[in-house]
Amino acid sequence: MNAPGGGCQEDFDAQSITPDQARERIRAAVRPLDDAETVPLTAALDRVLARDRTAAIDVPGAANSAMDGYAVRGADLPAAETVLELIGEAYAGRPFAGAVGPGQCVRIMTGAVMPAGADTVVVQERARARDDGRIGIGAGERPGQNVRAAGEDIAAGAVLLPRGRRLGPAELGLLASVGAAEIEVVRRPRAAFFATGDELRAVGEALAPGALYNSNSHTLGAMLRRLGIDGEDLGIVRDDPAATAAAFRAAAARADVVLTSGGVSVGAADHVRDALEELGEIRFWKVAVKPGRPLAFGRLGGAWFFGLPGNPVSVMVTFCQFVRPALLRLAGESGPPPLELRATAREPLRKRPGRVEYQRGILRADGDGALSVTPAGAQGSGILSSMSRANCFIVLPLESGRVAAGAAVTVVPFAGLL
Repeated sequence: MNAPGGGCQEDFDAQSITPDQARERIRAAVRPLDDAETVPLTAALDRVLARDRTAAIDVPGAANSAMDGYAVRGADLPAAETVLELIGEAYAGRPFAGAVGPGQCVRIMTGAVMPAGADTVVVQERARARDDGRIGIGAGERPGQNVRAAGEDIAAGAVLLPRGRRLGPAELGLLASVGAAEIEVVRRPRAAFFATGDELRAVGEALAPGALYNSNSHTLGAMLRRLGIDGEDLGIVRDDPAATAAAFRAAAARADVVLTSGGVSVGAADHVRDALEELGEIRFWKVAVKPGRPLAFGRLGGAWFFGLPGNPVSVMVTFCQFVRPALLRLAGESGPPPLELRATAREPLRKRPGRVEYQRGILRADGDGALSVTPAGAQGSGILSSMSRANCFIVLPLESGRVAAGAAVTVVPFAGLL
């Protein structure tokens, strides 16, 4: 848990905006990319539709049987029992060539096209094959039963999928069902990112006293890949104004979004904010969120800029809450926001008013389906292992203080978010 707090105003900063205000400013500024490209259906997973996609054909293309049984005329269904002449068979892909007349039926399999003249299927368990080859049908059947109508799933000319839809397995199946071989999608946004700090070393290098391995770039790269964003790792930039400015220029020249970790605080070696003021513009740089208050958002040449904090948990929290929505909007995606649930806190949660907190939690469901959540260990912004143990964020509102055990809290599962 977080360390015990002091007065109730200790986390308040008059220069900070709320997370909702930050997200709204980002949303108002960032517009979807206009660039579109056409890709094969086999390469369209996790891409975003650039245009509404309409169906060129009905699915199914013809009325067909929903069950194995016998295709009959609804008019022949008996009040008590009747016997029908069996005149043929129909299989999926091999329809019956003739027509069903009065007093006749056709043996039919699931998915087979309904024979001409027939409008009803009697399932095989409710029919009786007689010794003379005819089929006995009892009472209780309804005209039109067990038949899938043409266009029942998809009607020709209807919008199959709207623009902005991310294409998952179900969407690819829908597109295949109407014969779509190629899909027009939004160009993938390009992101460039680098970490700042003289103390950082690349994985594989020897550590000098006081040095740390650069984990943030690996985290950022992985989160970008999960979103289907093309990310370029520009390495580590030392704490030097000229080096920071040069890295900014290089990143902005090749990306739609530039991400940095570290250097956005007010320390003597924190040069990111100064470089952004010199080369671009700052839209905001403090958000009332914990972890992650020092967060810069602005414009850098033709690219959007996010200066994330240096602590590893702060990087993940601010990416999820602010960068992720911006990237999805840039990519043209119009999906729903992350799922929020209510759960019971199994332990007290320490918090001071003044910031929205995203504590890391472990969400569980009991045998009755009731949800409860416990903290995933210590909540410090440098304790990355808490993110690995957790499966959700516990979202504690700006004005709230300590939360008692047994209270209801809002949780956001990691599934679909990270």
